[in-house]
Amino acid sequence: MQVGIVGKANVGKSTFFKASTLADILIANYPFATINPNEGVGFVKINCVDKEFGKQCNPRMGYCTKGKRFIPVQMIDVAGLVPGAHEGKGMGNQFLDDLRQADVLVHVIDAAGTTNEKGEPITPGSYDPANDVKFLEVELDMWYLGIIKKGWEKFARTVVQEKKEIQIALGKQLSGLKVTEDMIEAAIEELKLDKEKPHQWNEEQLKELAVYLRKKTKPMIIACNKMDLSVAKSNIERLKKEFPGRKFVPCSAESELALKEASKAGLIQYVPGENKFIIIDENKLNEKQKKALEFIQKNILDLFGSTGVQQVLDTAVFDLLGYIAIYPGGINKLEDKDGNVLPDCFLMPPGSSALDFAYKLHTDFGKNFICAKDVKIKRTVGKEHPLKQGDVIEIVAGK
Repeated sequence: MQVGIVGKANVGKSTFFKASTLADILIANYPFATINPNEGVGFVKINCVDKEFGKQCNPRMGYCTKGKRFIPVQMIDVAGLVPGAHEGKGMGNQFLDDLRQADVLVHVIDAAGTTNEKGEPITPGSYDPANDVKFLEVELDMWYLGIIKKGWEKFARTVVQEKKEIQIALGKQLSGLKVTEDMIEAAIEELKLDKEKPHQWNEEQLKELAVYLRKKTKPMIIACNKMDLSVAKSNIERLKKEFPGRKFVPCSAESELALKEASKAGLIQYVPGENKFIIIDENKLNEKQKKALEFIQKNILDLFGSTGVQQVLDTAVFDLLGYIAIYPGGINKLEDKDGNVLPDCFLMPPGSSALDFAYKLHTDFGKNFICAKDVKIKRTVGKEHPLKQGDVIEIVAGK
């Protein structure tokens, strides 16, 4: 599962990415500082189940602190897009193609309006960020439309002549965008398309199909960056009213990055997503650092409850995608062979069953599945048993 970071140039995308991953990347105040995509590992946060068992877990991947488990997710930060990206402007086709494997998108916008449509710095408040919300959706929709239309007439005629099912043929052709047959089937029904005559689908119908599939395969949350600037707050409230169907989260990627780096340097104790931090030793801080931390606490954490970065990732994975975190464990033993408690935690798609989890752990577990055990309630369950957030599951398989 991959989280894609997208937006126009110079809005803080790379800062958001670095704040999420602490990857060593270039951050610069000019358009197209990023050309090749940055890839790294970020983390989503859940309440860890270890306390329910009176133990401290020992994650193999990710980490756990103060009862919060941080589970790794793959992230990709693509170069800034410009209007006309789907036509190749600003190397847009290349940058859009970098997003093919993303499961969910984080659209970073400059909520304070300090950058114009080209990503060039301007006076705060002199650009309307609503334009960016609209432009990016148009670019993504037109990108999908371009892919669908490529060779469409020949493709559609072949489907009809060879009496193929359009949902199967089109699902296979668009699988690189994570489109499935079921999605095509649902789109045909909702859009009232004639599945027997795809060669007669007109331009408007193809566009509606593109929009439908883009929303299904690339759900999006909007990170309203630069919320530390006063004009941003009123802009965000206006955006929520103007675009009622979207998810907007105020954030300050710069503040999150500062807190993460201060924590890494041992200057503060900070749990990502929380509304406060603890200074370990004030004598180790210079005046500039003290003022910066005071500003973040007063103008970001106290006002908004967090920097927003962690909330964006958690909302993207758990709310938009509906993923759940499941731990493998045993009713009689939570430790692995090395004595590590609950070392693993896996993100599973919505609707996952005990059998799905068995296959996630190992193909042989799935093939030789006998039953599963819900460790928390010490009950045996079958392969169809639906999993829920925070379950600890033991898989029993034959040889």
